Amino acid sequence: MTTPRTARRTRSTSESTVEVEVNLDGTGRSEIDTSVPFFDHMLTAFAKHSLTDLTVRANGDTHIDAHHTVEDTAIVLGQAISEALGDKSGISRYGDALVPLDEALVQAVVDVSGRPYLVHSGEPAGFEFHLIGGHFTGSLVRHVFEALTFHAGLTVHVRVLDGRDPHHIAEAEFKAFARAFRQAKTLDPLVDGIPSTKGAL
Repeated sequence: MTTPRTARRTRSTSESTVEVEVNLDGTGRSEIDTSVPFFDHMLTAFAKHSLTDLTVRANGDTHIDAHHTVEDTAIVLGQAISEALGDKSGISRYGDALVPLDEALVQAVVDVSGRPYLVHSGEPAGFEFHLIGGHFTGSLVRHVFEALTFHAGLTVHVRVLDGRDPHHIAEAEFKAFARAFRQAKTLDPLVDGIPSTKGAL
């Protein structure tokens, strides 16, 4: 019988309080409330397209900036994913996806490597300053991927190949990452043990 790949993690600081639950073998169900609406939208898309059941409850000093709550949520999500992956036995390990959203096109590649590394490129000039949904700056997209990859122990490449609308670009990035992660976390019946010549990931 397969061990459930689930986890629940919390984090509380003077800036935010975050609770995350994940089930890597879910169907994409989600209950998301971070108090940052566009980020809720992105996490919902991540859950749906990665087939990860995800519950996120977060609140923080968004009256100052959304940065603390968004980054802290990504930290806890990464920690929960790492815990749920366990020793990574039987996983496919690698995943890649090319996702369009109207004029935007993004490629993402994920390696469940145990070695945190992010390569993130191609966002158009000025994207990082744009307010999406009035509360979420474009710069936060990179912050999310940095925090998530570091704490989940993933190697991730995200490349924006085309795009004009900041909403479309950000959403395509999250969806491409989700689809690549979906492949990487999948249990492959042909994989015997841990998919690494080192015997550990």
